[in-house]
Amino acid sequence: MGEHAVLHGKRALVCAVDRFMRVTVTTRSDRVVRIVSALGESESPLEHIEVRPPFEFLWSVLQHYDGALPSGCDVCVESDFPETIGLGSSAAVTVAALAAVDAWMGRTPDRRALHGRAVDTIRAVQGVGSGADAAASVYGGLVEYRDVPRKIQPLMALHPITVIHAGYKTPTAEVVARVEAERLKRQALFGGFFFEIDECVKAAVDAICRDHWAEVGHLMDRNHALMEAIGVNDETLERIVTALREQPRILGAKISGSGLGDCAIGLGTVADWSHPYPLIACAMTHEGVRVEEV
Repeated sequence: MGEHAVLHGKRALVCAVDRFMRVTVTTRSDRVVRIVSALGESESPLEHIEVRPPFEFLWSVLQHYDGALPSGCDVCVESDFPETIGLGSSAAVTVAALAAVDAWMGRTPDRRALHGRAVDTIRAVQGVGSGADAAASVYGGLVEYRDVPRKIQPLMALHPITVIHAGYKTPTAEVVARVEAERLKRQALFGGFFFEIDECVKAAVDAICRDHWAEVGHLMDRNHALMEAIGVNDETLERIVTALREQPRILGAKISGSGLGDCAIGLGTVADWSHPYPLIACAMTHEGVRVEEV
């Protein structure tokens, strides 16, 4: 909750799910950096790393070290999700890559520093980013987040969720640019929308702390209507959200992420999902970034 408004100093509520990005860094004997993932392979001389598709976030991470890498390396990326699904995957791979390269270099930054560098990297690539999805990737669990002034407050509670994929996604930077263009035309109206979104998040955090999940579901429904108002809903997402709300064990449902595609999320579980949009098996998890020796 809190998408788009969080870019304007408002609060967001984000969570980590139990599907992971795994980034492995291994030493090479030459001065070449190679990236390998399901998207393909790409190489660069260690001294001339350039940010280029389709690995903009990874190359930006590596460029961040600015000549400090001790040797060439292979960077291997594995994902539990296909590349067509968003769900904060750009933030997740950025956080994982920073943590993996740090570990390879013998560094152990704290979580707050790691998050800050991830936000800087995301903004360098796509020009905008609140850091909320990076906070979920770093800290795990449910997190209350605000960028300015920065607040990262992990919450202890978790709840079952249902995630449905629309079958397509619009790049986050493109959606943000559309919303910003409309906001500049109607600043007072959008200021009201963002205030209401912030109030939804504030009330949801309070409800979670009181274990009142039905209230959280109601606030998700309200937040979805506000996402509609700022122009990031579409017919497919609305059909998914409507179908989720018809399920007896779903407490509320809304767009998840910037909108205009990707996923919708329901608070609770579904007994039988017979709609043409795929259900993405995942659950909230307390686990954030983790470093392992290989």
